[in-house]
Amino acid sequence: MTFVMKLPFVDTVCDDSLVNTYVNEKKIGYEFQIRLSYYRGHYLSCIEELTIKVDDKQVDLNDLNFCLNGKEFTMGQIPYLISEFWNVNEPATIKVYQPGGLDEGEHTIDVTLLLRNAYMHVPGNTKNHNYAVLDSCGSKTLPVRKERKEIKVNE
Repeated sequence: MTFVMKLPFVDTVCDDSLVNTYVNEKKIGYEFQIRLSYYRGHYLSCIEELTIKVDDKQVDLNDLNFCLNGKEFTMGQIPYLISEFWNVNEPATIKVYQPGGLDEGEHTIDVTLLLRNAYMHVPGNTKNHNYAVLDSCGSKTLPVRKERKEIKVNE
């Protein structure tokens, strides 16, 4: 038995947050923000699953980074971030490295975000799933903002 909770207090994908990223005027990808759709925060190590689809195309986990609290993490680091707290009111930035970024116009972002509720033990679950799972998934169609997220790097 797996117990999954969904309490959609806010939209997971933040409005007006999709922007292309440039390094030395070359479009290297894009980014957008997501939030926890819940009433309390979680440690990043409680993320059981985080996957992203843009326009029905799955983003490779090796091509995205998770940014929070002024830090940037690879998806391989997430299970080990036992002291990095994601406050419920704090949006996280998802950076996707995709040369050429996104074309102008609207794009549909689908986020699968499942978290382990470490304070909510559910007896009778399997050994690997002893805690209730929070479903914080969401989907939204956003336009790419015209302003640029520009990073200058000395060559």
